[in-house]
Amino acid sequence: MAFGRSSRREAPIEPVTLKILVAGGFGVGKTTLVGAVSEIRPLRTEETLSVAGRRVDDLSGVESKSTTTVAMDFGRITLREDLVLYLFGTPGQDRFWFLWDELAQGALGAVVLADTRRLGDCFAAIDYFERRGIPFAVAVNCFDGANRFPAETVRAALDLDPEVPLLMGDARERESVKAILVAVVEHALARADQAREAVVT
Repeated sequence: MAFGRSSRREAPIEPVTLKILVAGGFGVGKTTLVGAVSEIRPLRTEETLSVAGRRVDDLSGVESKSTTTVAMDFGRITLREDLVLYLFGTPGQDRFWFLWDELAQGALGAVVLADTRRLGDCFAAIDYFERRGIPFAVAVNCFDGANRFPAETVRAALDLDPEVPLLMGDARERESVKAILVAVVEHALARADQAREAVVT
């Protein structure tokens, strides 16, 4: 037996697991974002758009879209050895919004994806999280061929509070998505700290 060394192995680190929602309008890239970073095979509930659905869903700006999420997307990413995020992508169409309350249970925060071609589509998600006090960040998904605007122009158009993070990113790029998720977690934890300090004082 070697002296001076612990005979015990270090206990494995039990990671903290946090739930993050990925929301936004129809066709904004939620499924793509979850798939870009998930270290497990993402769960997808996509169905082919039907002729009947095309009468209901506004495809302007996303005319090539052929599928839609009908329940949720799910993925997982380990940001650090001690921090794991579970990602839940919400369906974008109005007729599936009844699922949002279930998906929002226990969420630390949310990403609201925005598309400058259809910026108004993310208002409902922003309103949802503001009303429920769920911290969120807005991430502009920089699509190929879409107009690019300064962050402050987008912030003003969405009437965001100054403390809400606004980022430009690409839902297809892993590192870009990781930066967005880190911003959401940091914002949500800062909000939680502020709430605790308010209770103490």
